[in-house]
Amino acid sequence: MCPFYFQEKGIGDELIATGKEVKMKNVGMLIMMTFMLACTPKEENPFFSDYKTPFGIPPFNLIKEQHYLPAFKEGIKQQNQEINRIINNTDEPTFENTVVALDNSGQLIRKVYGVFDNLVSANTNDELQRLSKEIEPMLSAHDDEIKMNPKLFSRINTVHEEMDSLSLTREQQRLLDKWYEDFVRSGANLNEEQKAELKDINQKLSVLSVQFAENVLKENNVFELVIDNKEDLAGLPENLILEAAEAAGKKGIQNKWLFTIHKPVLIPFLQYSQKRPLREMMFKAYINRCDNNDELDNKKIVKEIIALRIRKAKLLGYKTPADYVLDDRMAKTPENVFALLNKLWGPALRRAGQEVRNMQAIIDREGGKFKLEPWDWWYYAEKVKKEKYALDDEILRPYFRLENVRDAAFMLANKLWGITFEELKNAPVYHPDVQVFEVKEANGKHIGVLLMDFFPRESKRNGAWMNPIRKQQILNGTPITPIVVNVFNFTKPVGDKPSLLTQEEVETLFHEFGHALHGLLSNCTYYSTSGTDVKRDFVELPSQIMENWPENAEFLKIFAKNYKTGETIPDELIEKITNASLFNQGFKTVEYLAACYLDMDWHVLSEPTTLGVDAFENQSMSKIGLIHEIVPRYRTTNFLHIFSWEYQVGYYSYIWAEVLDADAFQAFVENGIFDRKTAESFRKNILSAGDSEDPMVLFRRFRGRDPEIEPLLAKRGLE
Repeated sequence: MCPFYFQEKGIGDELIATGKEVKMKNVGMLIMMTFMLACTPKEENPFFSDYKTPFGIPPFNLIKEQHYLPAFKEGIKQQNQEINRIINNTDEPTFENTVVALDNSGQLIRKVYGVFDNLVSANTNDELQRLSKEIEPMLSAHDDEIKMNPKLFSRINTVHEEMDSLSLTREQQRLLDKWYEDFVRSGANLNEEQKAELKDINQKLSVLSVQFAENVLKENNVFELVIDNKEDLAGLPENLILEAAEAAGKKGIQNKWLFTIHKPVLIPFLQYSQKRPLREMMFKAYINRCDNNDELDNKKIVKEIIALRIRKAKLLGYKTPADYVLDDRMAKTPENVFALLNKLWGPALRRAGQEVRNMQAIIDREGGKFKLEPWDWWYYAEKVKKEKYALDDEILRPYFRLENVRDAAFMLANKLWGITFEELKNAPVYHPDVQVFEVKEANGKHIGVLLMDFFPRESKRNGAWMNPIRKQQILNGTPITPIVVNVFNFTKPVGDKPSLLTQEEVETLFHEFGHALHGLLSNCTYYSTSGTDVKRDFVELPSQIMENWPENAEFLKIFAKNYKTGETIPDELIEKITNASLFNQGFKTVEYLAACYLDMDWHVLSEPTTLGVDAFENQSMSKIGLIHEIVPRYRTTNFLHIFSWEYQVGYYSYIWAEVLDADAFQAFVENGIFDRKTAESFRKNILSAGDSEDPMVLFRRFRGRDPEIEPLLAKRGLE
């Protein structure tokens, strides 16, 4: 290692610049300086050069924590220079020299953020968490400086006013509208005092959202149930017991079993544990995350976030945060969202009530002498499932080996669009669990790269998601192909037993794969209109429609094979799956809708509430008549979607999009679930179109009419 560290503008630059004018007093000094220049201890920052990797996959093995901050700062510097060139251009503002130039700016920031954003969620550590608290406010401030730049907005406004006289394509019109609206919604029309206030609000929100997510991640990893009495394992599946023993061993706990509240552990524990007090303990640990009046409590953060969002909405001319957010969504108004929720709530609640009665009957028959509680639901619902439908998740698991399900998703994409997936064994990855695939057209043309990250770990948050590491676009005439990642939290293989999925996990894999296809099959010109960068209540259509195929008998017969025997899933089991398709739909719909109402109630506030967070939540749930046996899918203090991610006033979007996907899938039912003509129309009008046009226009072009709600009601048994 060399003994000296040069800054980028240091001794070396000076020597090169002055050339022969440099006078050395002795040869020894010259030799020393030559040595110092020859060995460069400063590590090369991978973000500052083109990746020498297959298809430009980030060289994760070379990227270190210390590279992010300098790269973001350089990215900000570069984009500021690009913005200055736009506003200092003496030519009249045009679509190309203003809107396209703006859309193409900030390439380095996007390059770095594509890596950073995913790792903070999928493979984080203390240093990445610390950096996130520094970087997110910095990026927020940088974004504000751009969106509130009066000279830049003036140029955009000029082009926007002339839009009708310009010969723009539909995508170009969409891009111009998006940028104009983004500037207005970001405060471009505010006075300087108001802009300063908005910048302060945005800074505080960026810090609080990061802290909220960090607290939830830590809380997910804090709780551990250690069982030392084998009798307390009664009812638990063998694979869960093996996994718990392995987890305990890794913590140095011998001859005991360790259970966490990560979903692949929590759900089967609640389904099968015969020890009611332990079910209660696990359930409460999960739902009460960050609501325990300790250092990880999020109640104060929630109140601060809501107060800031109310201030922001009013500053921008809206009555409430919900009015502000929904003005840029398909739903448009809070009234439209509540109208959809209310249409579903009554039938769902009635169905859930019947489900309660069915489970209580089993409790009474078994002499339980207690009323059903939320921590009992999964356990007794499983009993109903076995009794009424003779179906058990543990019977299905052997037919859903992870690798088979993954390959089934690939096979489906091949049947529909002819695309293929070829594993890249030596591609760089950010964790050994990650698999990498090149995605190609039927003719062999490269489409993009898909990373898949399957298993839980302490460095990964709960849930499943898709992230674009690099978005598709055409940059200065050069096609840029996408790189996307699917992240999951499925049960890990234990010993010689592979990862076996539940039916719900199968649907999750297909769901996130749908998001990946949306990013991979994008065929747009501009960065801001490509891929999944669409309205929040439209983005779930490509993901949710994919869930329909693994529920279909014809498709199940193709891919569901017993991992031990190779036997195809028998017809009688498929019949049971079909018969049980409406099982527990009351619960699933109610717990989801309850979270939607909770999201909306927080964001239709026009003034900060004087109630405490728990009291407000109880009031919200009482108002809709939520039965005590069900809690919202997410409680306020751990509701990452609305307090850390970009789903505030948007959790309803899953059911909004389900109206679209249930209706859209009917086109496949009508024409054949593998019909290539229908598939190509869906690809062209939905998957490839990005946000190049209004989403309802795109849907009508595919379906030939407006969406209808009846297919959704039938699908959920709420007719």
